[in-house]
Amino acid sequence: MLPYLMPPTSVTMEGGFFRADVYSTLPSEFNMASGSPSLEKTDIVLEEQANSAPFEEDPLPPEGSDERILAERRLVRKLDMRVLPTIVLIFIMNYIDRNAVTTARLKGLEQDLHLSDLQYNVVLSILYVSYCPAQIPSNMALNWITRPSLYIGTCVVIWGLISTLTGITQSYGGILAIRLCIGIPESAFYPGAIYLLSRWYTKKELAFRSAILYGGLLISNAFGALMAAGILANMEGKLGIRAWRWVFFIEGSITMFIGLNAMWLLPDYPINTRWVSPKDRRLAQARLADDAGEADKDSAGDSPLKGLLMAIQDPKVWVFAIMNTAQLLGLSFVNFFPTLTSTLGFSTTVSLLLAAPPWILSTITCCLNAWHADRTGGRFFHQSAWWWGVMVGFIISLATNNNGARYFSMFLMACGYGGFAMTLVWVSSTFPRPPAKRAAIIGIVNGVGNIGNLMGSYTWKAEWGPDYHQSMIISFVALVISTILSLILRQWVIRDNKKLDEDEKRSLNDANRARVEEAARLEGITFDQAMQRRKGFRYLY
Repeated sequence: MLPYLMPPTSVTMEGGFFRADVYSTLPSEFNMASGSPSLEKTDIVLEEQANSAPFEEDPLPPEGSDERILAERRLVRKLDMRVLPTIVLIFIMNYIDRNAVTTARLKGLEQDLHLSDLQYNVVLSILYVSYCPAQIPSNMALNWITRPSLYIGTCVVIWGLISTLTGITQSYGGILAIRLCIGIPESAFYPGAIYLLSRWYTKKELAFRSAILYGGLLISNAFGALMAAGILANMEGKLGIRAWRWVFFIEGSITMFIGLNAMWLLPDYPINTRWVSPKDRRLAQARLADDAGEADKDSAGDSPLKGLLMAIQDPKVWVFAIMNTAQLLGLSFVNFFPTLTSTLGFSTTVSLLLAAPPWILSTITCCLNAWHADRTGGRFFHQSAWWWGVMVGFIISLATNNNGARYFSMFLMACGYGGFAMTLVWVSSTFPRPPAKRAAIIGIVNGVGNIGNLMGSYTWKAEWGPDYHQSMIISFVALVISTILSLILRQWVIRDNKKLDEDEKRSLNDANRARVEEAARLEGITFDQAMQRRKGFRYLY
């Protein structure tokens, strides 16, 4: 039988405009009984061809032109208005749910579940046993999954449900199992959100957006304390249920509602987001290609497993991971902040209210710091300087018992999280391509780093209170270590930039060449022109 020849035709589709310039043979996809092609298989072929077809018919405005700048601003504004509020809300609930145990502790959780001090610390730390290792496969999967909006939204709903179930636990074993399970869906969010943002924003835009995202965590410490104060003060005995149980019921239900809405509010990738026009999808891809001199896409051989192998073989990845571990150990007071404010000698409600202002200031300084980092391209000082402020806060608390001075030190301690907000941003700009490697590295650095939170769960022991001098000394030393490693990374990146200066014409391997060719295709320029643009790429430090 002769193969069926499909005549040339024009097809409009979600992925862009495609024109069939040649005849196609479709012996297996054509249904001879109906006389029509199999749409499901043909659509896949057409979409792939459309994504790789040239764009001469509707070219993007030239890079740097007023029209191009205006189009990019419109795209970024559209993303900002829809994406940022969603991920901030999710992150607020992420840490409110995670730290609900610390506020519930103030109103009888330990007594009702008959927890010893050691058991309470295990309840706090067991979350990280599942949370840390799950981040790596989760981020690898996120790079492979075509609809990250559904993946992240589903994980939010699941952890909200598990958090709600904490309110019905009756024993140490029950709350231990709940905390172990909640770490798995939670692991998908923060590293996944940073990776998703890196697929849409350039390296000079990413720090501020990531800081706004992380501001959700910081402000959650304020809102969480205020919300918990209201619940604990007004819900005791309602329907015969203890107030600390209502904390989990109410906060978990809010999380599930937000997760359901996130499924349609969050974007997917620039190539397939439904609520972005085809031309804007192409513009989003071209922006990232211009930013790094090559397209933000994996080559044919860049599987999630290969991305992981590339990540674990890069020594800078492990320096970042150890630095992050030391950093989070030094900042582990966050899980005990309501306990620290309670040492000032006020009632439970007043202690929770006092916990809010330091985190409000921290949120503001975090965003201002990231805005300045984007303007200057700086990374090291915008990360490490805030740790030094935390160290000053520890020194103040170690040196005096004055309540005013100690409360002031808590402001310095809270502002230290402005440094952590820059960590994965620095990681993302240090390992820009390929996306499979970047996704794995973000998972590794954040997953290994959260071992610091695991260790921190045992650093702030109740027996060391109310001054917690031993805890502060351990945290101080951890921040010194993270500062040293951060300085090493800064010098390492400077050395890498010097290598680029010395050899602008270095040879490209096949994978890099393919991404440069894709960047040229997106812009409608030649390969040589794309190479000239790529020569301007430098790592940020």
